[in-house]
Amino acid sequence: MGYVNRRGLLAGAAGLLAATATGAAAPAGAGGAGRAGGAAEPTATAAAGARAGRGAGVPEFRGMWVATVQNVDWPSRTGLGAARQRTELLRLLDTAVARRLNVVVLQVRPAADALWPSALEPWSQWLTGRQGQDPGWDPLGTAVTEAHARGLELHAWFNPYRVAQHDDPAQLVPEHPARRNPGWTVAYGGKLYYNPGIPEVRAFVQDAMIDAVARYPVDAVHWDDYFYPYPVAGETFDDDEAFAAHGAGFPSRAAWRRHNIDSLVREMSARIKAVRPGARFGVSPFAVWRNRDRDPLGSATSAGVGTYDDLYADTRGWVRQKWIDYIVPQCYWHIGYRPADYATLVPWWSQTVAGTGVDLYIGEALYRCDPDSPTAAWRDPAELSRHLTFARRHAGVRGHSYFSAKQVVADPNGAMAKVVADHYPTAVPPR
Repeated sequence: MGYVNRRGLLAGAAGLLAATATGAAAPAGAGGAGRAGGAAEPTATAAAGARAGRGAGVPEFRGMWVATVQNVDWPSRTGLGAARQRTELLRLLDTAVARRLNVVVLQVRPAADALWPSALEPWSQWLTGRQGQDPGWDPLGTAVTEAHARGLELHAWFNPYRVAQHDDPAQLVPEHPARRNPGWTVAYGGKLYYNPGIPEVRAFVQDAMIDAVARYPVDAVHWDDYFYPYPVAGETFDDDEAFAAHGAGFPSRAAWRRHNIDSLVREMSARIKAVRPGARFGVSPFAVWRNRDRDPLGSATSAGVGTYDDLYADTRGWVRQKWIDYIVPQCYWHIGYRPADYATLVPWWSQTVAGTGVDLYIGEALYRCDPDSPTAAWRDPAELSRHLTFARRHAGVRGHSYFSAKQVVADPNGAMAKVVADHYPTAVPPR
């Protein structure tokens, strides 16, 4: 595979990370609500003490993402029988145990579909090859039961607004909500999305996710980095009609879009707590909120995309408002990568969560660790282990998650084995 970011793997939005951010700098403090500076990050000495103090009481997060969209990790291909699909899934859970991990993050709603018998959305095409076709078993129900039997947490990973990896509604099954409500969708960049600016859409996608939360004892609801889609050169996300109907009173379309995503996060947080109080709510965003040249509260990075300005996702604000229980920024760059250095982003996020009670776990780019990588750092089996060593200096970091399961299994250059040997000498129970 090419050595692009996770976005390139799942959505083809390549080339965004290394570009230098351009455009006029935003006024100081333009971050919006919840942007007051947080508590200072603890010193290295305090960090070491805090980490040692919590070791016995709060085990570190050791996670593994299992992506189902396009059969990235599981099932290995569409059309497998129920028994084969189940066997493959259980092998991934067993691998997590063997690698001394304690959390599996399973993608169960990859594209406005379901890996459980939902009454609201069709069965996922990534199971049988045909959207809406019953696979003959309950993958999410099985995953929760079997993960818990192995001492693993099961975090259910949902994509709120992605509808399809194509832009033709006619390819969806006739009963699909996006076909029954054609005004809900926007075609953009060759893909189809629900429009976050329509209140009925926001309510529906929450209903679709809460259906699973109510049915199964999942340990957490997990979202990744997809809110408004990543920018596509030369294209416009056409939400004119929704903005005309619902955008009055906002200073700009960007502010309205951020309000839409803020509302989704805030409302979903409350609904999860009402339906399953013990379940947590976590988000794994693109790691750059804003570059410092646009906002003094931002990170000392020059990434071509920031969640606040480009995806309308105020990830820093969600932490400061305590709407989420944990955050897993996708720090998918090596130490020393100038536009977005791992060694710059980890301290920034540690300071961001300080004093909030929101847990910080770091997303690790295991998929980039390969002996054939064109980047020397990713050819080095020790790079990922160095990440964990570095992160341990920062008290806010309470664990790591690895993208993705396929590489946890294959470990092409031995990076995962070195992480386990250097940092996971014994198994620890989940939180």
